[in-house]
Amino acid sequence: MQTKVSLLPSGNSNQSRQVVRSSVDVGDIARRQRQLLGLKQEDVSGLANTGNRFIVDLEKGKPTLQIQMALEVLDLLGLEVVVQTKSGGSL
Repeated sequence: MQTKVSLLPSGNSNQSRQVVRSSVDVGDIARRQRQLLGLKQEDVSGLANTGNRFIVDLEKGKPTLQIQMALEVLDLLGLEVVVQTKSGGSL
């Protein structure tokens, strides 16, 4: 039987992209990815060495979360954050 860690994605296999405008967007993406991986919030918090409350708050889009910890959880879920200039060039 495979461990949950071995089931986590290690690369970018699904080249999907989504524009993120808020912490709620990040939470929605994290929740969908967790569910796609068949993980519970408790699984992710254990693997990420965080409290379950952090995962709950991340998925709810709490705007005051620690960004480094959020980035680490996203990475654990096989997601990456890319910052680029807006298309259309408007500021």
